[in-house]
Amino acid sequence: MRTILAFALALTAGAASAQPVSGNPPTQTVLCLNAAGQNEPAICKVPASRLDLREDICLCTSGMTVAAPVCGAGETAPVQSAAFERVRRVAARDGSLMGDLFEGRAMCVAPRRP
Repeated sequence: MRTILAFALALTAGAASAQPVSGNPPTQTVLCLNAAGQNEPAICKVPASRLDLREDICLCTSGMTVAAPVCGAGETAPVQSAAFERVRRVAARDGSLMGDLFEGRAMCVAPRRP
């Protein structure tokens, strides 16, 4: 019984001290998309630092959770439009926008600015 309890506590401690899922600077983030492909607000836990742009965890209170790439240097996010939202809605059906394109450009998200 004590062994099971110790094992359960070790698992809980490991989850509590989990490392961020993204690098610094991050290469991907989480979007919350509604049924029309529009952004809904995501709630993210982030480090208390202006230099550390990582996100520890992001949750969606509404909409579908979708992984999206963060725009790299010299890359800009596509302009939000009805056409973009329609294409993004279809591309996000697999839960990711990684590698998806709109008008020849990556469907990336602008980096978070603290």
